[in-house]
Amino acid sequence: MRGVLIGVVGGVVVLGVAAAVAVPEARQWYDGRHEQTSSYATGKKAKQERESVPRWLPDDAASVEYAMRTTGGERILKATLGEAGLPAQCEPLDGAAAPAPEISASWFPSDVAGGAKGRCGSYYVSLKNGTLYAWQTNADWVEENRNSGA
Repeated sequence: MRGVLIGVVGGVVVLGVAAAVAVPEARQWYDGRHEQTSSYATGKKAKQERESVPRWLPDDAASVEYAMRTTGGERILKATLGEAGLPAQCEPLDGAAAPAPEISASWFPSDVAGGAKGRCGSYYVSLKNGTLYAWQTNADWVEENRNSGA
């Protein structure tokens, strides 16, 4: 009987360790398979090729990186701007805190929310050394689509 008990306890421990390793990896795979990343030479090209790229992105923006989740409205964007400052359609945050982006990419800084300067439509934006970083949360995407009647 003691041998059976040790075998059962050992099996539970092995299954627990396997679950601790497999569950996070499965979640990462699941989340990752619903994300798309694209690169474009210009803002104009990005908007032509992908309808979900925000229309406020200047046509002359260069080196555009864009990532989105296909199961919701989470988006991140990086672009080099030709002009100093945020696009004209953007409004200052006026001290309001920005939420953190809900997806990530190697080219998108993890601490960007603390440097948010404004909102361009439903996107939060930060500008650092001529590089625009923008992100949209799923909640903001839902609200934007509710207001647009889509």
